[in-house]
Amino acid sequence: MNHSASPVTVDHDDIIRARTALLASGRRTPREEVRAYRVLAQVGPAAYLPLLADSLLSWSYQVPNDRPDVCLPLVEEAVAAARAIDPAEPARAEVLRRALHAYQRELYATGRRAEGLAVRAELGPGIWATGLLEEGRYAEAADALTRVVPALRADGPRSGALAWSLLEWTTALDAAGRHAEALAAFADFVAMQAEEAANERASLSSHLLLLLRYARMLDAAGRGEEATAARREALALLTRLAATGEPRTWSGYQRVFWAVLLSISGAESERFAPGEPRPPFGATVMDWSPDIKKRYFDACDGLRDRIDALVPQAADDPDRHLAELVRLQRVLTVRSAVRWEHCGCLSVEKAGPLFDEGVELARRLAAHDPADGPAALVTALTDRCTLRIAGRDFAPALADFREALGLQPAGCGTIRPRSSRVLSSQ
Repeated sequence: MNHSASPVTVDHDDIIRARTALLASGRRTPREEVRAYRVLAQVGPAAYLPLLADSLLSWSYQVPNDRPDVCLPLVEEAVAAARAIDPAEPARAEVLRRALHAYQRELYATGRRAEGLAVRAELGPGIWATGLLEEGRYAEAADALTRVVPALRADGPRSGALAWSLLEWTTALDAAGRHAEALAAFADFVAMQAEEAANERASLSSHLLLLLRYARMLDAAGRGEEATAARREALALLTRLAATGEPRTWSGYQRVFWAVLLSISGAESERFAPGEPRPPFGATVMDWSPDIKKRYFDACDGLRDRIDALVPQAADDPDRHLAELVRLQRVLTVRSAVRWEHCGCLSVEKAGPLFDEGVELARRLAAHDPADGPAALVTALTDRCTLRIAGRDFAPALADFREALGLQPAGCGTIRPRSSRVLSSQ
């Protein structure tokens, strides 16, 4: 379809029919609107190209997921229509952004990842960085987000976007091997969130969850005394929450916040083949590409089958199979919880049994392997603690956290080796 901004000769009867269709009473379908706007955009591009682009997108949203052959041409035409809008038109940028966002999503859904990443680059460094993380291009992602964060800092934490970008940025820095920078940036993030929580501009729970993540990062860096200090601060805050609860009610954003932090922590237990795309841990699931999201969540059924098959083997030969059973069960737990949160059906009651199972398996490992097993139990207890924090179930969360603290040597954190981001296939 020609979407040139220059007026062209169009049959007069076609114009009349298009205008009549738009003026007719009753609800129009996106298909009917598109047909009319295709005609009118040729004679009045300034008025009708934005309407055509948006109608094409509306039509594409109604196409079943299994019909990319129908959906992709619609979003491609929407992009062409948006690009044809006069650059001087103020609405052009937003119309083009919506069209490009839909276009990259469809490209990823059809397996055209390189093209999808190129479209993300056009959308801006933030969403491009998320795509880079999926490709394992951590250094480039970190550099891109390093350009994004200062502008968001200028807007201040109240803008809402800063916290999410800081999560993704610090994760990218860490994955890129820039651990000192990641720790410094995360320390600033924790301090910022503490100030926001103190002034009741953020929840105490979100600050607590950040402290727990910060302690794990310090552990991985071998900075045990600082990790212990962070956990002491977390203990004091969780004790307060168990006694009095949150001072005010917050929206459900903190569950999304928890899910992102859980997925970052759970990445330690994942295994990805070299060169295999992987979730962009640190970003919200909403920003993951459709194919990555589907692969990550669809694996849950297979993981459950593998775990069930491994249970008797771990009972017969714990030396060979129990640690792997604990790892796989954690992968299933994290993926399931993140999926339920993304679908809006997360609850402590629903997710709790998986976290409970992880704790019990880790107890078995700790009893069988007193040298390395307690670290797995600390991880499982901390995971369950964070679920309960997200569900405002603070007293049981405090019990989990106290037990985890009791498993750690005084004066140091739980030192865990940094996990490789590229390991054998799941």
